[in-house]
Amino acid sequence: MVMRDPRNKILALNIKAERHRKDLSQFELAEKINVSEGTISLIERGLQTPSVFLVYDIAKVLKININELFKGIK
Repeated sequence: MVMRDPRNKILALNIKAERHRKDLSQFELAEKINVSEGTISLIERGLQTPSVFLVYDIAKVLKININELFKGIK
């Protein structure tokens, strides 16, 4: 069994919540940051850890401070 970092789940939930607030589909977000819809799905389910550069791109598209996506992570 693979141990998953619990911080991934918090990041995943924050990304998903912000995407919903901006009324973007996974496909639309993926298209804007040049990744596949599947990649966004994996990230939002906490199954893939995005690079800091990808998190930066997500925050930029969502027009929020990158720190908002790390809210709740200790």
